[in-house]
Amino acid sequence: MSNFDIDSLSEQELVDLNHKIVARLRFLSQMRSHSLMLDFRIGERVKFRPDGRPEITGILTQYNKKTVTVITDSGEHWTVSPALLSKVETAGSARKEPIKFVPLSGHSGGK
Repeated sequence: MSNFDIDSLSEQELVDLNHKIVARLRFLSQMRSHSLMLDFRIGERVKFRPDGRPEITGILTQYNKKTVTVITDSGEHWTVSPALLSKVETAGSARKEPIKFVPLSGHSGGK
């Protein structure tokens, strides 16, 4: 980090610097949230525990700017920070072998 003397800045220069710092901090926060969001897929079953309430399970339906939208099993819509989510393990999610695809005969490949 380069050293510079903020005591020599004018009030307007300090205000401009403050705006740049706040914008950069918001950007870093959004990038952190976005990175956490990518751990989850639309349509995936997730769970979270709101303060003072039992654990809630639902389907992730939408990525927002800093949060995701989850529709619960009871039909409620929740906007949740991805940092609070966990994946719900189901019998199908523990699959160890890859999914096999069978090519269709007679398909021209889009030509």
